[in-house]
Amino acid sequence: MELIVAHDRAGLDKARSSGSVALVPTMGALHEGHRSLIRMARAMGEQVVVSIFVNPLQFGPDEDYARYPRTLAADLEICAEEGVDVVFAPSPDDMYRPDRQVSVSAGEMGTIVEGAVRPGHFDGMLTVVLKLFNLVRPDIAVFGQKDAQQLALIRRMVVDLDLPIEIVGAPTVREGDGLALSSRNRYLTSDDRHAALALSRALRAGAAEREPAAVRAAAREVLAASALEVDYLVLVDPATFAEVPDSYRGEAVLAVAAKVGSTRLIDNLPLTF
Repeated sequence: MELIVAHDRAGLDKARSSGSVALVPTMGALHEGHRSLIRMARAMGEQVVVSIFVNPLQFGPDEDYARYPRTLAADLEICAEEGVDVVFAPSPDDMYRPDRQVSVSAGEMGTIVEGAVRPGHFDGMLTVVLKLFNLVRPDIAVFGQKDAQQLALIRRMVVDLDLPIEIVGAPTVREGDGLALSSRNRYLTSDDRHAALALSRALRAGAAEREPAAVRAAAREVLAASALEVDYLVLVDPATFAEVPDSYRGEAVLAVAAKVGSTRLIDNLPLTF
């Protein structure tokens, strides 16, 4: 079946199937990590919809909205290769009315960890995700676990707002050297890329330990010896993103964010104590 590309709500409504729909929301600049999300969606839904939209609401005034990679032609080729049924690629004017007033609040979880560094980011993210849910009306939505706090907040929104959608988290996909795949990796110089490997090394060093205090210490030791400008290294509850105590037992996420040259990257590993 030929890939359908919808640029507005009318085209999306016309393309939507009556069967089960699996949505993969993206900001484009697709890579192997996105392919893994699409393949998971393909196995779960009768129709796969990929959204491609660089959402202005989740970028701060000094962030990279203007230069964020926009590669629609290449993205459509990837979607066709992966058997996507519909791509929804609206413009900001299609998504947001000029007199828009109402947005989603991410609540307290949206103000900690990544939200403390990027105020308002998660409000903008949840606003566009809710709009995509309303427009696409999926049964399933697939998100990458690399954006672990985003995934936690989307799950919280689905529960709090009683949305009839199953949220599926897909494992982080990495390069052979351990660097987590990201659309922003294309910003990295060769020296930046080498320095960025300290992120995954720190996570692996932490994961080799068995107690929360030792996990934090091992990861911080790696980061302290690196050239990275670290925003945070935290060990948190995956549902709330609150820091876990040293006596903690259960599921956790070791998350890190740092600047490499002019590029900011995030990464994480799920752990169990």
